[in-house]
Amino acid sequence: MNPNRNWRVMVLLSLCFVIYLFSSVLMYVFNVEWKPLQNVNLLSEIIHPEKLNDGALANDSLENSSKRGNRAKDFELYKKPDLITDFTKGDSITTLMHFSEKLAELKKTKKGKIRIAYFGDSMIEGDLLTRKLRKLLQGEFGGAGVGYLPVQSKVAPVRESAEIKAAGWKTVNFMEKGAKNMYVSGFSFSGTGNSHFTDKTLISGTKTNKFLIFGQSPGNASVNYNGANILLNATQTVNRQLLANDTVRSYSLKSNTPSVPYYGVSFESDNGIIVDNFSFRGITGVEFKKIDEHFLKAVQAQNHYDLIVMQYGVNLLFRPDDTDYSYYVKVMTPTLVKFKNAFPETDILMVSTADRAFRYNGEFQSAKGVRNLVETQAKMAYDNNLSFFNLFETMGGENSIVAWAQKEPPLANKDYVHPNGRGTDILAEKLYHAMMKDYKIYTAKKRSAQ
Repeated sequence: MNPNRNWRVMVLLSLCFVIYLFSSVLMYVFNVEWKPLQNVNLLSEIIHPEKLNDGALANDSLENSSKRGNRAKDFELYKKPDLITDFTKGDSITTLMHFSEKLAELKKTKKGKIRIAYFGDSMIEGDLLTRKLRKLLQGEFGGAGVGYLPVQSKVAPVRESAEIKAAGWKTVNFMEKGAKNMYVSGFSFSGTGNSHFTDKTLISGTKTNKFLIFGQSPGNASVNYNGANILLNATQTVNRQLLANDTVRSYSLKSNTPSVPYYGVSFESDNGIIVDNFSFRGITGVEFKKIDEHFLKAVQAQNHYDLIVMQYGVNLLFRPDDTDYSYYVKVMTPTLVKFKNAFPETDILMVSTADRAFRYNGEFQSAKGVRNLVETQAKMAYDNNLSFFNLFETMGGENSIVAWAQKEPPLANKDYVHPNGRGTDILAEKLYHAMMKDYKIYTAKKRSAQ
């Protein structure tokens, strides 16, 4: 055979190999599927989802965030009930990746703490929904304690999970013009007030840490804890100081220093799940414009959150004929961006409005704009790369609040706005199971990899 011809054949084969290899790399990197090359992808047997090793899985959270934008999206996923979604197509997607990783580690080692901040309006007031969610998560992954409690609360008499008796405090909150130096609860307290706290979630003999959360103050600041004075280390923008570690379920706290901004206390175990309820009646979430990003970062430095849940919307449904909520996107988006910047490694879950009804032609029906509002909230989550949970559809969708209020026993109040304790317990269970579905997808991938 002609040597020149052999040389040309080798060049042709080498060139084809290079082209195929380059095409395979491009298809893998950019997650492209092209039928003519699917059967000749040279990387398919080297790099395959089912053949990820432990090292690749350990870095999956970084890969997930960096490649999430390249994955196929389906906005219509927001319509599904009982589903936490980041709008990525597929049945084997872990949406809350960081949270699921932490849950898996906690389940394995029984060590470490996972903290959840659950923000909302009157729908979660008095620890509604969060009390059941906390109980379910602590039952599965360990942990004890009611978590954050404000120094003073108007709804304390109806709260079943804790008791707060307080007097003598000066209060600043979200609703006051020019308000500042507030905690993420929307409140700040000062003066020489005193409070008595009881954690009703604790079983007798359970040891918990009692923390005081407060702001910056001049030296020699102190509080009186159960009759003993404790000097405060108030050097940071936000401070978190241990007052005691014991089995006490109730204690008294008195301010000795009026200039200190006090934010709240926390009952929490050394390890396990801690769920903090941050409810504020009548708000929509835009009120966080009064808290700057630097302060939020200071909160994270002292109280590290692994998951932030934002449940708002029902207060936007205050006019029965409203259907356009584009204005909400403009005012709420800066808050979402600020939270993402302040909590860069934290999963953020947006929970939609629940159902709300008005009287139309003499009959209570879902607000005309409720579906538009849910879609608007989903679009904000989609545009800002947040996770989303459709609470409206999870309740049952159209006229569900009416059906809930008319049940025996009722699941909602006759104001056709607020699910009651039984109703919010149901919603908590549904959200919990959605979280567990997400977590089990993660653990199934991990077992497969191992």
